[in-house]
Amino acid sequence: MNKRCYTIPMVVLLLAAGSVFAQDNNNPKKTIDITSTFKPVLRQAVKQNFSASLPQVDSSRPVLKYDIPEQKVKVPFLPGSLSPVAMSIDSSSAWKNSQYLKVGIGNIHIPYLQGGLSVGDERNNIGVYGEFFAAKGKLDYQKNNSLDLQLKGAVAVGENHEVNARLGFKAQDYFFYGYQPNTLSFSKDELKQKFQTVDGTIGFRNINPSAYGISYQPSATFTSFTGTNHWYKGSESNVVLKLPLQKTIGENLGFNLGVTADLASYQPPNVAKVKNNLFLVDPAFVMKTPNVYLHAGILPSWDNKVFHLLPNLMADFTTNDKRFTFQAGWIGYFNKGSYERFAGINPWIIQPDTLRNTRVTEFYGGFKGSLAHNFSYSAKVSFAKHYNEALFINDHGDGKTFITLFSPEIAMLQLHGEIGYTLGETFSFKSGITYTNFTRVAEQQRAWGLLPMELNANLRWKIIKDLTLKADLFAWDGPAYQTTSGDARKGDKAADLNAGVEFKVLPKLDLFFQMNNIFNNRYMRWNQYETYGFQVLGGVIFRL
Repeated sequence: MNKRCYTIPMVVLLLAAGSVFAQDNNNPKKTIDITSTFKPVLRQAVKQNFSASLPQVDSSRPVLKYDIPEQKVKVPFLPGSLSPVAMSIDSSSAWKNSQYLKVGIGNIHIPYLQGGLSVGDERNNIGVYGEFFAAKGKLDYQKNNSLDLQLKGAVAVGENHEVNARLGFKAQDYFFYGYQPNTLSFSKDELKQKFQTVDGTIGFRNINPSAYGISYQPSATFTSFTGTNHWYKGSESNVVLKLPLQKTIGENLGFNLGVTADLASYQPPNVAKVKNNLFLVDPAFVMKTPNVYLHAGILPSWDNKVFHLLPNLMADFTTNDKRFTFQAGWIGYFNKGSYERFAGINPWIIQPDTLRNTRVTEFYGGFKGSLAHNFSYSAKVSFAKHYNEALFINDHGDGKTFITLFSPEIAMLQLHGEIGYTLGETFSFKSGITYTNFTRVAEQQRAWGLLPMELNANLRWKIIKDLTLKADLFAWDGPAYQTTSGDARKGDKAADLNAGVEFKVLPKLDLFFQMNNIFNNRYMRWNQYETYGFQVLGGVIFRL
C-alpha cells in the first residue's frame, strides 16, 4: 500500500514535467528581463604630489654665432622717409563764427578802432570787417586818417559750386607836410589830399573737378578810385575779367589755360582821358610727380594793342625726403600801371599825366628746404629787366609833392634769402632779406625811390595759454632821391622795431599793448617826409 502511495505522486510529477517541456518547445523566444538599481562605482584614486626644486642661477654669458649670407639685391626705387612738418600758426582751419571789437588809444593814434563779424558755416557765410584810425605826429600837418570797410560772403550752389563776392570802401586823408623850407606857410586845404576807393569782386567756382577733370574759377572785379587835393583831381575806373581753367590728364599731367582782360580808364587833370588796357592769355602744360614739378608755357599779351610774348617756364626738383628742392625758371608778367597802385606806393604823389604798365622778365635759380622738421630756409638769385618802371622824385619847387617818371628799362641783379622756425602753434619766427643791384637805369640817373636792400623779421610767441608776444622788424638801405636842384642823393639807412603783447583778463575780454618804432628812428622812406617817432598804443579787445 505504501508503494502505491509513492507511485501515484511520481506519475503526477512526470506528467507535469512533460507538459512543461511541451510548452517550452512551442515558445522558444520568450525571455525574462531583470531590472536592478545597483550602479558600480570606482574608488577614487590617490594622486601623488611632486615638488619641483628651483634651478641654479647661471651667470655665464652664452656665446651665440650667427652666419647670415650676404644678400645682393638691387632695389630700383628707394622709399621716402616720413618727416612730420611743423604746423604754421596762421594755417587755414575750418570756418567758425567770430565777432570782436578792438578799441585803442595812444600818443599817435587817437583813436584806433577795429572790428569783425562773421556768421554762417563753411559753405554759406558772410563777414564784415572795419578799421578806423586818426594819427597825428609832432610836425605841422603830420597826420593822416583812414577808414576801411569790407563785406565778404559765399553761397553754395548745389553740391559742387560756390559763388563768392566782396565789396569794399576805403577813404584816406593825407597832408603834404614835407615842404622845405619849413618856414613856408600853407592853409590846411592847400595841403590836404584825399583818396577814395570803391571796389567789388564776384566769382564762381567748382569745389571739385568735373567728371572730365576740369576746374574753373571765373571772376569779375571793378574798382573806382579818385584822388583829390587843393589843385587837381584825378579819377580812375578799372574792370578785370579772369577765366582760369585747369584740365587734369591722368595722375601727373595737366593743362592750364587762363584768359585775363584788364580794362582801365583814367581821367588826369586838364588832360584828355587815358585808356590803359591789358589782355593776357596763359596756356601751360604742368607735370607733377613726387620729385619733379614742371610748368611749361608762354604768355601772349597785348599791352595797349602792342604785342609781347613772355616766357612762363618753371621747374622744381625735390629729394625723396622732401627736405631739399632746387628751383629754376624763366618767367614774365605785368604790374598794372594805375593811379591807385602808384598812390598806394607813395601817398604824396601828384596826379600823373599818363599811365604805363610795367613789363617784367626774370630768370632765376635757387633752392629751398627744411632741417630738423621745424627749421626752413630758401635762397634765390635772379636777373630781371623791368620795362616802363614807375619812379618818383620831388617836385622842383618846395618838394612837398612827387612827380611820377617812367624808365624805359631797368636791369637788376637780385638776391633773396629766407629762414624760419616754427614750433606748432607756440612759436613762429621768420626773417627775409632782399638785395638789389640796379645795373642799368635807362634815361634816369638813379632808380629813384626803389630800395636797394630790405630786411624784415616777425616773431609770434605764445608764452602761456593766454599770453602772446608779437614783434616785427623792418630795415632797409636808403633809396636814391633827387634834390630840388636836380642833384642825386642817397637816403639814410633805417630800422623800425615793433613789439607788443596780448593777454586775456576775462573769458571775453583781452588787453593789448603795442610799441612801434622802439628805436625812435625818425627816418625818411620818401625824401623830406619824416616818419612818426616812438609810438605807444594800448586798449581792449571784446570778443563775443
